[in-house]
Amino acid sequence: MDVLFALFLLMQSLMQSDQDTAGSTQIGMIRSMLADSLRPDGAAGENAQGGGQAGQPEDGRGQTADPQPDAPKIKGIYVTAYSAGGARMRELLDLVDRTELNAMVIDIKDDRGYITYKTDNPELAKYESSQSYIKDIGKLMETLREHDVYPIARIVVFKDSVLAKKRPDLSFLNPDGSIWQNRNKDHFVNPYMKEVWEYNVAVAEEAARLGFKEIQFDYVRFPEGFETRADKLKYAKTEESRVDVVAGFVEYARERLRPLGVRVSVDIFGYAASVPAAEGIGQDFVKISSHVDVICPMVYPSHYSTGWFGQKDPDKAPYATVKGAMEDTHKKLAELGDAKPIIRPWIQDFTAKWLGAGHYIPYGVKEVEAQIRALADTGVDEFLLWNAGNKYTADVDYTLVDKAVREKDAEEAVSGA
Repeated sequence: MDVLFALFLLMQSLMQSDQDTAGSTQIGMIRSMLADSLRPDGAAGENAQGGGQAGQPEDGRGQTADPQPDAPKIKGIYVTAYSAGGARMRELLDLVDRTELNAMVIDIKDDRGYITYKTDNPELAKYESSQSYIKDIGKLMETLREHDVYPIARIVVFKDSVLAKKRPDLSFLNPDGSIWQNRNKDHFVNPYMKEVWEYNVAVAEEAARLGFKEIQFDYVRFPEGFETRADKLKYAKTEESRVDVVAGFVEYARERLRPLGVRVSVDIFGYAASVPAAEGIGQDFVKISSHVDVICPMVYPSHYSTGWFGQKDPDKAPYATVKGAMEDTHKKLAELGDAKPIIRPWIQDFTAKWLGAGHYIPYGVKEVEAQIRALADTGVDEFLLWNAGNKYTADVDYTLVDKAVREKDAEEAVSGA
């Protein structure tokens, strides 16, 4: 794997240099070498283990083809490992069965860093991070298939207290040698470390072989406010910028997962589409988007502060806030042209009481539907609902996104006639 990683880093350096003909040729050769080296035996035909076809051939425009071309327009919900492995799963399956929802984003590596089911994979077992929150992962996958649920594996990458405590050398250390933690007492691992990349991609590869059709990476970033403490902490690093390191991980992960025929998606702060680059945490909206099949901006109105999109209290203006966020997203991705990924935002299905009296409103049917309308009115026809406790609002009309998009297409067709 050291050789593969060296090839990958060489490709990165070539891409950052002037794109002359010789450089482009070298990049093409290295991409081919990486793909051939990572392709498992017998992967030339259809991949029976992964979620779809083996590999991702280019389409007629030279762009990477969708590895899940038969996937529906996704309308999904977040599901914790506790819910997926417990009694609440019956309620969530019933919700999907009786509504237009069709997907679940399930924790496979959670916010603390635990792999949420028992694995005998020696590459993963050595980190001693496997738990039994999902007692029978095979049965879960079978149940999802029976209910025609599009399965997405959520993998929290660089926020990982489990790995940081077990391997402080892969984390950030205070001057006294203790492991740094944020004010929520979360630990992060170092995106500069090759071993961290490989560990998380190994988790993703196993999820793909289990039958997940999409791998969704979350916390693909440095800790918030990292730029204010970067010079004080002790950690390994190279001359690469934080932005390039984070984008590099995403590109590397996609190359590794390519033979398994799964989509790759990344969660990203919604505001990253509205600023040149979030250099402190290493998130550049366009750079990350150029290496994924699906980009998932988190556009929860509660997460925008006073003044965003002309709103004194964005949480109290769900339609205007989400509409503004989507308009910025479209502008940001315009430079990618036909290579831009599917836009599938996370929207809010929770009440943000922590904002304090006068700065939030209770979220219910009206507020969730307002966000869906905002998506539809800006040409976005997929979404994911977030509620940390997996208690979703009843009686929401999820078809609003389809209706509005169809109506808008019809209006444009008439006006263009």
